[in-house]
Amino acid sequence: MIFTSQSMQEILPILAEQVKQCNAGGYITFEVLDPELADAYTGKHIELDNVRYIYRGYKAWIDLAELLFCKMMTPEKSTYPLIKLRFKKLHTQHSFHLDTQSPKEEKYGLDSAFSQIHKMEEPAFLYYYTQALQNVKLKQRRTVLNLGINTGDEFEVIQNSVDIEVFQQMSLTGIDHSASAIAYAQDRFPQVNVSLYSHDINALETLGLGRFDLLISIGTLQSPSINFKPFFMSLVQNYLKKDAAIILGFPNSRWIDGEMICGAKAPNYAMNEMSLLLEDVMFCKKYLQQHKFRVTVTGKYYLFLTATKIGS
Repeated sequence: MIFTSQSMQEILPILAEQVKQCNAGGYITFEVLDPELADAYTGKHIELDNVRYIYRGYKAWIDLAELLFCKMMTPEKSTYPLIKLRFKKLHTQHSFHLDTQSPKEEKYGLDSAFSQIHKMEEPAFLYYYTQALQNVKLKQRRTVLNLGINTGDEFEVIQNSVDIEVFQQMSLTGIDHSASAIAYAQDRFPQVNVSLYSHDINALETLGLGRFDLLISIGTLQSPSINFKPFFMSLVQNYLKKDAAIILGFPNSRWIDGEMICGAKAPNYAMNEMSLLLEDVMFCKKYLQQHKFRVTVTGKYYLFLTATKIGS
């Protein structure tokens, strides 16, 4: 199968049908113009040896693979000026999102499918998280609360982002429902300035935590067991100092068969539907603005809401 001057509107349904007919773990193969033969925007018409091609960079083909729930494999050279692309169909059932066997406290524990995920090695996650830490002026924060800390990845990035003297002056508190994840995090952070609790955050008040300079929560507050809006308002009212800052991460992705796929599947929809995600983001944004916070929203696979007090 060779694509030369066919439009993406023609190509997409052809490859979608090929993927549909393919077993999970199987491949579809096709040939296209070698992206290295030009520096151009996707869609540019190029003529080589009296044949007309539509140019597309690797980014376009990687995006297409993701949309078809495939992984793009290493391209191979073909007859000039073509290159051979292979898409490997993902096992869509290989996802921690579908785990209904583990106890709810350990769905994100060390023995779970979730434990295979390392968000901080995903550039599109790490970049926006570190950007959020910069926006809240991390070096000025002394007390940090992380809800849904799991094994402590967010704290490790904080530790690596500041001088050791600054980190030692900080007091970091992390809470997660998974006892196994917290035990692992405690081994990673034996320092006296790091406190970690295996605890249901719905009963946060029983810990007597006090107030914090910075609140972080990545993909936790949207859990089905949490009544999101009243819980979030309670956090702002009862756990933040006067000039505190907030970093919230809202998942706009799914983890499937080793890949982070853009778009979170909403209940009762077969496709990515963002209404609930955007509703939660906008609720937080408006509520925080009413309480004199400056709010920004950035990100891609996760939307990061960052809030700092105006005038602080």
